[in-house]
Amino acid sequence: MEKNFSLSASLSDIYQKYPEAERRPIIGITANYSDIDATLRSVYYKRIVKAGGTPVIIPPVADPDVIINTLDNIDGLMLTGGGDYNPLWCNEQPSPKLGHINSERDLPELLITRLAFNRQVPMLGICRGIQTLAIALDGKVAQDIYTDIKHDQDADRNEPTHWIKIKTDNNILFNIFDINGIFVNSFHHQAVTDPGPHMRAVAWANDGVIEAIASNECKSILGVQWHPEWLDDSKVFCWLVEQARLFRQAKELHRQIITLDSHCDTPMFFPQGIRFDYRDPKILYDLHKMTDGRTDAVTMVAYLPQKPKPGEIPEGMSPKEYADNIFDKINLILENNHDYIAQARTPEEVLLNKQKGLKSIMFGIENGLAIEDDISNIAHFKKRGIVYITLCHNGDNAICDSARGSNTHNGVSEFGEKVIKEMNRLGVMVDLSHGGEKSFYDAIDISSTPIVCSHSNCKALCDVPRNLTDDQLRALARQGGVAQITLYHGFLRADGEATILDAMEHLKHAVDIMGIDHVGLGTDFDGDGGVKGLADASELINFTVQLLKDEYSREDIKKIWGGNWLRVMKQVQQSART
Repeated sequence: MEKNFSLSASLSDIYQKYPEAERRPIIGITANYSDIDATLRSVYYKRIVKAGGTPVIIPPVADPDVIINTLDNIDGLMLTGGGDYNPLWCNEQPSPKLGHINSERDLPELLITRLAFNRQVPMLGICRGIQTLAIALDGKVAQDIYTDIKHDQDADRNEPTHWIKIKTDNNILFNIFDINGIFVNSFHHQAVTDPGPHMRAVAWANDGVIEAIASNECKSILGVQWHPEWLDDSKVFCWLVEQARLFRQAKELHRQIITLDSHCDTPMFFPQGIRFDYRDPKILYDLHKMTDGRTDAVTMVAYLPQKPKPGEIPEGMSPKEYADNIFDKINLILENNHDYIAQARTPEEVLLNKQKGLKSIMFGIENGLAIEDDISNIAHFKKRGIVYITLCHNGDNAICDSARGSNTHNGVSEFGEKVIKEMNRLGVMVDLSHGGEKSFYDAIDISSTPIVCSHSNCKALCDVPRNLTDDQLRALARQGGVAQITLYHGFLRADGEATILDAMEHLKHAVDIMGIDHVGLGTDFDGDGGVKGLADASELINFTVQLLKDEYSREDIKKIWGGNWLRVMKQVQQSART
């Protein structure tokens, strides 16, 4: 076919349709550095194009502004092959057999990998790239492999040179190839010896050298020691592009809808002088984590333990004073970070804050002990901006019996009935998480507005007193309330380690029993909530990705992610105004 050198004709072909091109996920590809040039073998970006992605080359630049802006605009990251890592990054001295160190690449790639990990960006590491993943995510790399198998080959790059065994459990690599072993090519002498706490080995050569690592936290991260770009197989590239497509779709949803977490206990740490603008490993919510997870709003509670342990509440401070102190600490955080975050008292303020580019913190109280058996204190806390009170915690109080209590009142007490009616009058949501079953049904009968369970799971899947029976779920739905799935492992499964997949099972069960209009998410972060895949606020976008994988519609996701909760809040608050 004769080549057409007419730019006008080429432009005409583009503009004959709208939109001009299908939206494809953008895959950032790290470039090599050679002499004075940033370089990249064409086979890398051609594989991404063939897999349906849009490749963008990332130069080795350690400037954090450049890296963060890059990550804000890509949907997936491919870490490419190349020279050895300086062993000082692993706190080791160099071996005589260490190869060429490419110092220009080391810090930029380690930074972008760790920041991409924090942002939940899907990643594929190839050869040096698997070592990048290991070093960036607290693993270890051998400087030189001493084995009987020659891993550094003289064969053509597209020639398989040895066989690897793939772990046949539910891991990314096995799910891609659906086979227990494959032939690969190999050009390396550094190799992963310890995948680190976030990854696990999923493939080995016959000599025991690790050939592939994958996330052990239900995340889309895979590293391979061989060079699949030279082999006649696009499976790993198709996997990366598909994960990037889901991640892109999730990011777009988060731009369009309100994402709201109905319960966290982070304020327990505020008296310790936590800086909310710092990515603090002691807490699961801060501005960095909220930004990484693309969360719009969270209800932060003043938690009152039923029987405080030494130091939990300052000596001489009453429950009301302690709750006020917590809200004072939150207000100070809001004041110090007013360009980025603000209090929200109503659904309208949550939306307005999002339109202004602000994140929202709402106030709640966990355990009615805070009102100190004084009805007038409900109005006091309402003025402070609380949106709900969890009537009790792990023990009976003057208001009602707890799920872990002693049946002191046989449900809600006479005083508790007055509390609920006063909450109705003031437009404060009645929260029955932690409430005993009789307290739950009493509250439904007493309350003139729907009640909520801000952080509770399904008893049918995990039989513990704190979870809700199917009959309770149905009763809650009939009244118009919501049950917010929580991430405390002991409420997700009775044995073994809970993950995001267990949370999805509880959500699905609640939807099956109640319908899509009565469910949501209340993480209980910093109150022992957090599981693999949803370990802190930075990982909450993974919840959206999983909802997309489970084929929930955009409207369903909007309801789950806050629409249902805000509907009840609006109904409760409007009822108080009339």
